[in-house]
Amino acid sequence: MANTDRDLVYTLKNRCRVCYTCVRECPAKAIKIINGQAEVLNERCIVCGNCTKVCSQGAKVYLNTVDHVNSLLKNGRKNIAIIAPSFPAEFKEIANYKIFVSMVRSIGFDIVSEVAFGADLVAKKYRKLIENGDGRCYISSDCPAVVSYIEHYHSALVKDLVPVASPMVVMSRVMKKKYEDDINLIFIGPCVAKKSESDEVDEMITFTELRSVFEQKGITQKTVQPTDFDPPLGGKGAIFPVSRGLLQTAGITDDVFDGNIIVAEGRNNFQEAIKEFEDGLLRSQHLELLSCEGCIMGPGMSPNGKHYTRRILINNYVQKKINSLNETEWQKQIDEYFDIDLSAQFEPKRKSLKFPDWNEIQKVLESMGKKDPKDHLNCGACGYETCEEHATAIVQGLAENEMCLPYTIEKLHNSVNELAITNDKLTSIQQALKQSEKMASMGQLSAGIAHELNNPLGVVIMYANILLEEAPKDSQIQKDLKLIVDQTNRCKKIVGGLLNFARKNQVNSSNTNIIDLVEHSIQAVIIPKKIKIEIDSSTLKDPYVMLDYEQMTQVLTNLIKNAIDAMPKGGNIKITLEDKNDDVIFCVKDSGIGIDNESLEKIFEPFYTTKGIGKGTGLGLATAYGIVKMHKGKISVFSNNEPEKEPTGTEFKISIPRFQ
Repeated sequence: MANTDRDLVYTLKNRCRVCYTCVRECPAKAIKIINGQAEVLNERCIVCGNCTKVCSQGAKVYLNTVDHVNSLLKNGRKNIAIIAPSFPAEFKEIANYKIFVSMVRSIGFDIVSEVAFGADLVAKKYRKLIENGDGRCYISSDCPAVVSYIEHYHSALVKDLVPVASPMVVMSRVMKKKYEDDINLIFIGPCVAKKSESDEVDEMITFTELRSVFEQKGITQKTVQPTDFDPPLGGKGAIFPVSRGLLQTAGITDDVFDGNIIVAEGRNNFQEAIKEFEDGLLRSQHLELLSCEGCIMGPGMSPNGKHYTRRILINNYVQKKINSLNETEWQKQIDEYFDIDLSAQFEPKRKSLKFPDWNEIQKVLESMGKKDPKDHLNCGACGYETCEEHATAIVQGLAENEMCLPYTIEKLHNSVNELAITNDKLTSIQQALKQSEKMASMGQLSAGIAHELNNPLGVVIMYANILLEEAPKDSQIQKDLKLIVDQTNRCKKIVGGLLNFARKNQVNSSNTNIIDLVEHSIQAVIIPKKIKIEIDSSTLKDPYVMLDYEQMTQVLTNLIKNAIDAMPKGGNIKITLEDKNDDVIFCVKDSGIGIDNESLEKIFEPFYTTKGIGKGTGLGLATAYGIVKMHKGKISVFSNNEPEKEPTGTEFKISIPRFQ
């Protein structure tokens, strides 16, 4: 039985960068995304180690068992190392394999043997099964990750696995027969799945872990003398770690015309072969499957190794080995140990997740904006091949919506747009607040000035009128006094405007028909013949609004007068009345000369006017602003004075709550 109590592959969360590569590359979909972090589900993991190979950030790692091995080496038993035949592909810097054997001995091993002999026994047994011709087709069982995948996710095919133990397990049985039970058996190889394959081996370390042991203990090629592997020695089984290695060792052909063997290696290929075999499409074929591209590319090998270079290293090693092999002695050893138990039993361990209801999947797809099949991009950025697979994983609790790149980008764009709108609103509110503060300060100043000027102006007007009555008619004195009276009256009007701007009147609201209000305001103004005024209330649903009739008349009259002044050569004024939620909107738009941007910023300030001297006090819009604010409304202005951009003109928009 395998030791499955340990989490053999796990995530270093501080390194995970949410690229979803591990999700994409995991054949068992044993990766769960939680708050953007990719966690390995130990109960679903087949320990293929593929995620540790593809993670560029080193966030996926496998359990380091070096410390456990070191403790085993000190317990007084005979220490035996069995080495996977892929070692020449890893330790290419060591030209003489006997040096490598001695380096392993230096760690503290009494016996160093090669798993290639176990591979020879497995190949012989496998060949017998194939030659029996009982009509059955088998799936090779030497790759523990493939076996685990079938047991968990294609349990109906467990019966089709070759009932033969892997070379590692077989070699452990050979060692126990030869050295009995009082031993520590340590397997050294390229495969992480071996750490959980069988309890018949006390522990396993990978080749990369072996390198770290050499470094820790200061073991180099120069510190040892060459020694050979301890018998029994392997033969052609040394070719096992490369693709078709099992077939070559067993002497079985996979020729496209004569053979009935299909070889599939790598995550996608072995899964596809299993699926087609399960669907009955390959029932006349045997399958040799490897989860990696041969054991020489296992997760326990150093990263960035070249596949074909490693294959050549294995081929060269095997050729030298076969040339120097004592075939008589090797056959004697094969005959001696072939009677040991080479069998293996496999059990269904089905752990497939429950497939959710289609309505649940559809609901998740719609939440990501995938309402129609045409919206299913199937881009694979989330780590799943299709959008439906991703949605299924979300329902099963393995994935999150944010893993969908198009959905996340669209969501980000919407957030940016919402922020832009919010920022515009905030800017508008800040400007309105700034304007209100300015109006309040100006109002206090205006009130003070108005009260101080009223009395002396009254005295000047009174005595000027007395003198005017006493002055000789048509005299220069009469003309001068008349000018004094006119200009003093003008000052009095300005002071009256100041008081009107500064006052904080109560709004005397009444239920007002705003269409009548606009018509009354137009009648209060002298309209030149060359100017046309249009009232548009076509979209207005309810003309009745609670407001102060007199004050709003003053506002509209002022806006109409300003519009007329802005069109000295004539033009059009359009007054539009609209409903919007609980507000009513007045728009006064002219086709005049427009207002420049600099003036627009100051247009509601007291005493600021774009009119010539003597043509305006600059208090009309400031007063209108105050009246609108007293109605808890908003007033804004849009203008263009550049004919090359678009038609010139100005539009004032007033929004008043329907109910005060």
